[in-house]
Amino acid sequence: MSDRLAVLPQYLLPKQALTRLAGLFASARLGGLTTAAIRRFIARYEVNMAEAANPDPAAYASFNEFFTRALKPGARPLAPARLVCPVDGAISQFGSIAHDEIFQAKGHQFSTTALVGGDAQLAAQFQDGHFATLYLSPRDYHRIHMPCAGRLTRMIHVPGELFSVNPTTARGVPGLFARNERVVCVFEGDGQSVQGSFVLVLVGATIVGSMATTWHGVVNPPRPGHLRDWSYENQDIRFSQGDEMGRFLLGSTVVMLFPRSGMGFNPAWRPGGAIRLGEAMVA
Repeated sequence: MSDRLAVLPQYLLPKQALTRLAGLFASARLGGLTTAAIRRFIARYEVNMAEAANPDPAAYASFNEFFTRALKPGARPLAPARLVCPVDGAISQFGSIAHDEIFQAKGHQFSTTALVGGDAQLAAQFQDGHFATLYLSPRDYHRIHMPCAGRLTRMIHVPGELFSVNPTTARGVPGLFARNERVVCVFEGDGQSVQGSFVLVLVGATIVGSMATTWHGVVNPPRPGHLRDWSYENQDIRFSQGDEMGRFLLGSTVVMLFPRSGMGFNPAWRPGGAIRLGEAMVA
């Protein structure tokens, strides 16, 4: 079966309604029912609870608490690199941005302008720059950390679809990551790791109940159906490399944008390859 045929049912599913229901269940405190759901999830996806700060499934009052669980201190040491991987997961794609076009999968590209919500001036900063699209599967740790030091300047919530973001859907849905709901987080680099701005885009998906940042809290819901934009230029919100910056309440994808430079990705990276928070992103 072709990828396009495989994803056809997603066009017909009531994705918004399913996502709302999933969000309600994930936030509910249902005692033994919640614990049973967590245990079943751990078994189904082979989640490594030995890495969790609290490995006891019964300690989590809601599924969201379990899903956004913290890791033990030292579980993800930071490599001595200019940029480190911000998440656990798998590499969807990475490489150079061709003028304004980002490679999604064979036969599919999307523009940086569309990805950041239509702001051509913001997108122009990444013309011929670099990108990395990182997929978080259900079994992964779902907090997102900083690849390098940076100062927060802006956040944009872009409404959109809620297609799945798994590899089959990435091959079958044109412009997937610029069509789905997303939270665009813009940072100013420290001048050493990154000269100029860089962006982390948190991409929503089917049954991703919400996305949250450490400075704002839960961004969605609400889902008002129009673009929302926050400026932090007049605030001094700074992060060090490795600091937590956000999380998914049920998992998805992060797309990273960097300006044009002599950046060379980690030679061990391959599309489809596993990645770990804190490993070197660059050579």
